[in-house]
Amino acid sequence: MKKNVPLILAFISGMLILVAGFIPHYPFAMLEETLTNWFMIISSFAILLGQSSLIQANVTRVARRSPNWQYHLAGLISFGLMVAFGLLWGMEHTPGIFGHGEAVVRNLGIKPFDYVFEYAYMPLSATMFALLAFYIASAAYRAFIIRSFESNLLMITAVIVMLGRTSFATLLTSWIPQSWSFLRLPEITDFIMQYPNTAAQRAILISASLGIVGASLRIILGIERSYLGGGK
Repeated sequence: MKKNVPLILAFISGMLILVAGFIPHYPFAMLEETLTNWFMIISSFAILLGQSSLIQANVTRVARRSPNWQYHLAGLISFGLMVAFGLLWGMEHTPGIFGHGEAVVRNLGIKPFDYVFEYAYMPLSATMFALLAFYIASAAYRAFIIRSFESNLLMITAVIVMLGRTSFATLLTSWIPQSWSFLRLPEITDFIMQYPNTAAQRAILISASLGIVGASLRIILGIERSYLGGGK
C-alpha cells in the first residue's frame, strides 16, 4: 500500500498529461494546468530542501575543519549575503523589505543584489569558463588524438572550428580571393556548425527524446520504481 499509492498517482497524473497533449480541451486542459501548478509548488519545496541540505553540508565541513573548509565558508557567506540583499532590497524589478532602496541605488547605481550579480558573479563565471577552455582543449586533444580515420576527422574538425572562432583565422585566410571565400576558415567553420553539427545535434536530441519517452512510459506504467527509493 505504501508504494501502491505513489504508483497510482504517477499513473493517473501521467495519463492525464499525456491525454491533455492530444486533447487540449475541457476538462483535460484544466487538469493539465492544475497538475502543472502543483508541480511548480512541489518544485519550490524541493528548492528549499536543496538549500537546507546545502547549508547543512557546508556547516558540517566548516565545523569539522575539513580539507579546504575555507571554500565552504566562503560559499556560506556568499549565499547568506545574496539572500540578505534579495530580502532587504529585492532584485531589479522586485521590491524587498525596505522597498526598492532608493538611497542604496543612488550610491551603487543598482540594487545590491544586482550589483553583486553583475560585478562579482558574472566576472567570476566568465573567468571560470575561460579557464575551462584550456581544459576542454586538453581533453579534446586526448580524446581526438590521432589513432584512426574517425579520430583524425574529429581532430581536424575540432582544430578548424576552434581556430575559425578566433580573429586569427580571418588574418590567416584573408588572402584567399572572394571567389574562393568558401575556403576561408570562418566560412568553413560556419558550414560545419550549420550543417554537420546541426544534423548531429538533432539526431542526439531525437535519440534523447525517445529515451525520455521510454523512461516516462516506464514510470507511468509502474515498471520504473527507483524514484520510490530502494529496489527496482
